[in-house]
Amino acid sequence: MIDVGSGPPLLLIPGVQGRWEWMEPAVESLRRHCRVISFSLAGDTGSDRRFDPARGFDNYVDQVEEVLEHVGVGAAAVCGVSFGGLVALQWAARRPERTKGLILVSTPSPDFIPGCRIQWYLRAPRLLSPLFAVQSPFRLGPEIWRAFDSVGDRIGFAGRHLALVARSPFSPTRMAERARLLTAVDFDEACRRVSAPTLVVTGEPGLDRVVPVTGTRSYADRISGARHQTLERTGHIGLVTRPGPFGDIVGQFVAGQALDAETLRRPA
Repeated sequence: MIDVGSGPPLLLIPGVQGRWEWMEPAVESLRRHCRVISFSLAGDTGSDRRFDPARGFDNYVDQVEEVLEHVGVGAAAVCGVSFGGLVALQWAARRPERTKGLILVSTPSPDFIPGCRIQWYLRAPRLLSPLFAVQSPFRLGPEIWRAFDSVGDRIGFAGRHLALVARSPFSPTRMAERARLLTAVDFDEACRRVSAPTLVVTGEPGLDRVVPVTGTRSYADRISGARHQTLERTGHIGLVTRPGPFGDIVGQFVAGQALDAETLRRPA
C-alpha cells in the first residue's frame, strides 16, 4: 500500500494486472493535488491480503474498506482504472456515505462480455502469457506513438515502463481469475445506485485498443449527473503516458468535490 501527498483523499484502484506500481507516474502527478492512497489487489504480491474464492468479486470491495480503515479515512474520492473502475463502481454503489466522488478511467462497459481473444487466453493464462506480452506492443504502440513527439521520447517511455513492469510482475492466473469474475456481477444495477459526483475519463476512440471507448463513455449516460472527459493523445494507458494532464483532470475534479462539500458544511 502507498499513502502520499496531502489534501483531499483519493483512493486509486489498479487495473486487472493488480499492481499499483504500474500507475506510479500517475501517483506522482496526482500527489500534487491530493492525498493519494493506493494498493495492489487481493492475491497479488505486496497486497498482504489473501484472495478468498468464496467472496469472489467482493474481495476487492472488501479490500477498499480495509484500506480506508487502515489509513484512517472515513470518506474519499475513489478512482478506478480499467478493471479497477468496476471495483470503484461497486464501492460507490454500496457505500455512498463514504464516497466523495467517483472517477472511472477506461473502464469496461457494465455489459462487458469477454471477447473471443480473451476467452482463448482464459483457457491457459500461464501458458499463453508470453503470447499476451508479445501482442501488447500492437495494442499499445499506436497510443505511445501519439502521446510523444519524438522517437527518443517514445523509446524512453517504453524502456521506463518495461523496467517498472519487470520490478512488479503480474500474475497471469490472477488476471484470468479477475476477468472470469466479471460475468457474475450486475454492474448496470450498480450504476443506478451511484449517487456520488462522477467523472468518466477515456482516451481517444481510435487509440484505446484494449477497452472500447464507447463502452466506457456509456457510464456518462447510466450514472445520474456523470460527465465525460477525453484525455487527448492517449488510449488505454494515458495515466502513465501523459500523467501530467491526467493528474490535472482527476486532481481538479477531486479538489472541486472537496470544495463543494466544505461549502455545504458552512453555516448560512
